[in-house]
Amino acid sequence: MTEQELKDKVIEAIKQVYDPEIPVDVYELGLIYDIKIFPVNNVYVLMTLTSPSCPSAESIPVEIEQKIREIEEVSDVSVELTFDPPYATDMMSEVAKLELGFM
Repeated sequence: MTEQELKDKVIEAIKQVYDPEIPVDVYELGLIYDIKIFPVNNVYVLMTLTSPSCPSAESIPVEIEQKIREIEEVSDVSVELTFDPPYATDMMSEVAKLELGFM
C-alpha cells in the first residue's frame, strides 16, 4: 500500500467522525489541518475544533484516533489539537457549506 493510499483510507476514517452539533463530518468542516504518514505507517493528524470551549473537545480527537486505529495497515496514531490558526467557517468544504446553508 502506498503512502497516498493509506492517507486516503485515513481520510475516509476521519469522515466517519461528526461534530455532535453539526450534521457534517469533521473533515468536510475543515477541522483537519494536516495528515502525515511517517515510516512504518505511523499517522499524525493536526486538527482543531470549532471553538476551544467546544463541548466535544475531549471526544472528537479520541474518536478520530479510534477510527484511524481500525485501519489494519496503521501502526500508530498521534492526534494533535491546535487553535492556531483559529477555526473559521471559510475553512469548510463546499459540501459542508451547502449542507449548512452557507451557500
